[in-house]
Amino acid sequence: MKTLEITIDHLTKEGVGVTRIEKKPMYIMYAIENEKILANVEFVGKRNIFGSVNKVLTPSNYRCNPKCNVYYQCGGCHLQHMTYEGQLQFKTNVVKKLYKEAGFENIKVNKCIGQDVPYFYRNKIQSPVKRSGKNIIAGFYKEDSHEIIPFDKCYVQDELSNKIIKAVVVAMKENKIEPYNEDLETGIVRHILIRRASKETMLVLVTKVNSFAGRNNFVKSIRNKVKEITTIVQNINPRHTNVILGEKENILYGKGFIVDTLCNINFKISPKSFYQINKEQCEKLYNKAIELATLNKDDIVLDAYCGIGTIGMIASKKAKLVYGVEIINDAIKDARINAKNNNINNAYFYCADAKDFMRKYDGEAMSVVFVDPPRKGCSEQFLNSLAHFKPKKIVYISCNPETQVRDIKYLMAKGYTFNEVHPFDMFPQTFHVETVVLLNKKND
Repeated sequence: MKTLEITIDHLTKEGVGVTRIEKKPMYIMYAIENEKILANVEFVGKRNIFGSVNKVLTPSNYRCNPKCNVYYQCGGCHLQHMTYEGQLQFKTNVVKKLYKEAGFENIKVNKCIGQDVPYFYRNKIQSPVKRSGKNIIAGFYKEDSHEIIPFDKCYVQDELSNKIIKAVVVAMKENKIEPYNEDLETGIVRHILIRRASKETMLVLVTKVNSFAGRNNFVKSIRNKVKEITTIVQNINPRHTNVILGEKENILYGKGFIVDTLCNINFKISPKSFYQINKEQCEKLYNKAIELATLNKDDIVLDAYCGIGTIGMIASKKAKLVYGVEIINDAIKDARINAKNNNINNAYFYCADAKDFMRKYDGEAMSVVFVDPPRKGCSEQFLNSLAHFKPKKIVYISCNPETQVRDIKYLMAKGYTFNEVHPFDMFPQTFHVETVVLLNKKND
């Protein structure tokens, strides 16, 4: 295998090191900007070269040893070889570069807001289960593969979740409960799903079949091992699919849901509910979004892509009225229940496409719209409806600043301006970064 001594020029937005060899870009994972390394040449294509780190000759000040012993095999994290200070700087630079390349050189990009302790933050974990020889293993799928990488301790998921996964595997062995075999379509347990709240914990056992021998003893065995579990739900997924959850559910223990508090509002979380993965950072992000909106008791607010109503209900504390719109009916059901349980009487939730809702709305003019779309961003039809709606302020939250930049350029052409970007680190140890921007309508 050929080796080359190279210096890393920069990182891609996915955190991959880049240099140039004979005018071709060479990509090296787990390298850091400005490092001198000895690189293995793994593949040479017509346009690109791919390599790996053989030895770090001149390490970056940001280089560190990963805590996780399967970090380089798993692929669930991308930046554990980098200090947290380095990760935050990298994410700030990614956002700056995206906005600069879009022509926004004079826009202020603030430093990425990090987490106090950037580990053990995920409150939702999905772990596939399979048999490996005489053993049952649970872990995460290796990136771009269907190979399960078992782990002793995952450093980004909640610590109790590590304990629960181990307990389920042991209980399966004790009760002779077989994991699902996707090739033969035999066995019982497909996935272990865990959802954590401040004081409550839900375990979801995703199974191929509805009823199976030893189920009650299996559940009792798990409960005896982990007393902190407050509810256990069986989700039945008989389909040959990569989709984790099926349609039918059985409550095996407890009430079948958990309740978490976010920004002083209680949210009911069921197995399928959308809820932010990192509560601590989510509160920072949402508080900034509310701060940017500068709401008062005259404001009527639209929460587009409202999910289970999180932003809308937080905004309702300061606004006159809030309308939440979401196309997923189950999410709207949860939002209405959450509003009722929190005695919020000025927030109303509708199952509809947000662009159609805005086109048909004929009530009192709305002054503020919160937008929090999926990674693909907003559709052109939605943006047209939003521009036609003419709110004074748009607070745009994004889990993908690349599509956010695209959408902001479109809205600026429709008469909106903005001055700064606020990045947040919602997923430490990964390359993902979340951003929030306030757009103001120009005076006509």
